[in-house]
Amino acid sequence: MNWLDKLERRFGHIAVPGLIRIVVVLNVIVFALLHFNSGWNRALVLDPGRVLHGEVWRLVTYLFLPTTDSAICLAFALYLLWIMGDGLEQEWGAFRLNVFYLCGMIATTVVAFFITRSSVTNAFLNLSVFLAFATVLPDFELLLFFILPVKVKWLGLLSGAFLGVVVMFASYPANLVPIVSLANYLLFFGPQFFQTAAARRELMRRRERFEAASHAGPLETMHRCVVCGKTEVDDSELEFRVAEDDREYCMAHLHQASAEKTE
Repeated sequence: MNWLDKLERRFGHIAVPGLIRIVVVLNVIVFALLHFNSGWNRALVLDPGRVLHGEVWRLVTYLFLPTTDSAICLAFALYLLWIMGDGLEQEWGAFRLNVFYLCGMIATTVVAFFITRSSVTNAFLNLSVFLAFATVLPDFELLLFFILPVKVKWLGLLSGAFLGVVVMFASYPANLVPIVSLANYLLFFGPQFFQTAAARRELMRRRERFEAASHAGPLETMHRCVVCGKTEVDDSELEFRVAEDDREYCMAHLHQASAEKTE
C-alpha cells in the first residue's frame, strides 16, 4: 500500500506500540469499575447526542466498555483480542496496526452519527481486528470451546458469511452498519481481494483458450528447432535463428549448426 508507506515514513515515530494490549487492560479495569457502579456505563458509551453537547471523551471511552457482563466470556474475548493484536503488530508493525484501528474508530463514529443515530459499542471494531487477523494469519489455530482446534480462517469465513446475510436481508439502514463499520478492513484488504479475483478470472480465460485450442487440433507454428523440436508454442520466449544450412535452430542449439559446418 503506497499510501501507508508514505504515512509510515512521515508519522511512523508517533505509533503506539502494544495498542491492543492497552485496550485490553483498560477493558479489564472498566469491567471491574462497573461492578461498583454500573451507571458509569452511560457516561462512557458512544452517544452522538451527548458528544454534540461537549462530551467528546465518548469518542474514545467506548473502546474500553466490555461487550458482555460475563467475566468468563469477557476473559476469553479479551484473551483472543490480545493474541490477535500481537499477531497483527508482529506482521504489520505498530504503525499500520494503529492506522487500522484508528480507521475502525472513525468508521464506528460514522455509523453512530449518520446511520444508527444512537449509541454503539466496540463490537464491530473488535470484529474487524479478528477478520484482519484471520486474513493475515489464516492457518493460526484456536481451541474452540478450549477443546477443538480450528484454523482461524474458517471462523473468519463463517463470520464473513453471517455479515453477508445481514447485508442482503436486513432492512435499511441496518444493512449498512456492517459495511460502514468494517470500512477499515475493506480499506486494507479490498484492493487485494479485487486483484486476486482479477488474476483468477484471467487464469480461467487462459485455461478456456487453451482447452479451445486443444480441441481445435494442433496449433500452426512458424518456428521449430531441427534439434529439439521445440516451437514458439512450447515457449513463447524462445528465440530461433536460421543457420547457413537453411535450417532453423533455437538459440540453445544454434551452436550445433556451426559445429556441423566446421566438420
